[in-house]
Amino acid sequence: MDDIRATPFSAGLRRLRAETLHDGEQVVWQGQPDGVARMFMWRFLWWIGFPWLLLTVIAISNDWIGRAAQPLLMLGVAMVAAPLVMLLQDLQTLYLITDRRTLILRTAWGRRTVSQTPFQAMDAVFEILDVGGGAGHLNFASGRSTRSPDTDHTGRYGFRCVRNAPRVRDILEAARAGKMRRSHT
Repeated sequence: MDDIRATPFSAGLRRLRAETLHDGEQVVWQGQPDGVARMFMWRFLWWIGFPWLLLTVIAISNDWIGRAAQPLLMLGVAMVAAPLVMLLQDLQTLYLITDRRTLILRTAWGRRTVSQTPFQAMDAVFEILDVGGGAGHLNFASGRSTRSPDTDHTGRYGFRCVRNAPRVRDILEAARAGKMRRSHT
């Protein structure tokens, strides 16, 4: 079973996991998103943000933009910071497969959230989308609200940027079939 990475957020994730599991429910697998893979998926913002900031600083120093400087500067900072903010959110996320359901737990930004999907609410076939760097999106439910950070633009829901997604899919399929009680990897 993959363990929770040691970060300042680990204790909160462990507490939330303990509070969320039902009596007798066994964790088959747990893991966290690959935050570095997600950060690099969004690195194009750095290709835009750093030149944007440079041009904004040049425009400010030459007094070309006057009152528009602050919003332009804030937009550049947001583009540069966005991938790092996503990394921080991933460090505050835990994926679980139990013998009954999947769980996505978050303690991000002081809000504790739990999203669960019972096996009977899952799609018949799971989908993996490779994102590079050994990570992928494991989609196991469809028709979800696109407002969730774990849902893509089409409503496919699942574990985002999970390492070794084919192995996790196999574990989930075995757990749903009742063939696996606890992972030993």
